[in-house]
Amino acid sequence: MLRNIHRTRVYIPSQGPTSWQAFLAEPERQWRTGYSAKTLAHCWENADGLPQEIAHMFDGPVELLLALPEHKVVLDGGNRDSQNDVFALIRFGDQTCAATIEGKVNEPFGPTVGEWFAEPSQQKRDRMRQLCSLLSLDEVPPSHIRYQLMHRTASALIEARRFKTDEAAMIVHSFSPARTWFEDFANFAWRCS
Repeated sequence: MLRNIHRTRVYIPSQGPTSWQAFLAEPERQWRTGYSAKTLAHCWENADGLPQEIAHMFDGPVELLLALPEHKVVLDGGNRDSQNDVFALIRFGDQTCAATIEGKVNEPFGPTVGEWFAEPSQQKRDRMRQLCSLLSLDEVPPSHIRYQLMHRTASALIEARRFKTDEAAMIVHSFSPARTWFEDFANFAWRCS
């Protein structure tokens, strides 16, 4: 008889950047030099607390309280959680922020809403309904908006409620000198603000 396998809420301390590889959805394919997973792991592990480019986004003294690589957040519908590259609890001044961090080098943000929501199943409708509600959207965003940015931002809001933080943030930690895919992020931020 098979036992039900459940997810644990116990996290093992990191032994360095290579510890992050085990948490990837596809460890062999995603752990490559020059790609976001490995680049992000090395950057965050080598920082003394928050990487400077992230710390500069916050006012006052800033402190990384907790960082969880490849943190999964359950969403309605579908059979996959939103797997965030990093979930961080960040203290700045007298406030706390729940932040999901999406690392990017040159990889795209995945399918557009139009591609992901074409001929949607009931599960996808349920998920889109939840995402639109969390993001205070009255309707499904335009088809060119990247779906990944929606569910990563929703993850930050869900975790902010769960941890009762003062703020939530979805941060794209880009390592692209050419600012690849910035336009997709800007379109999402403009549409969902």
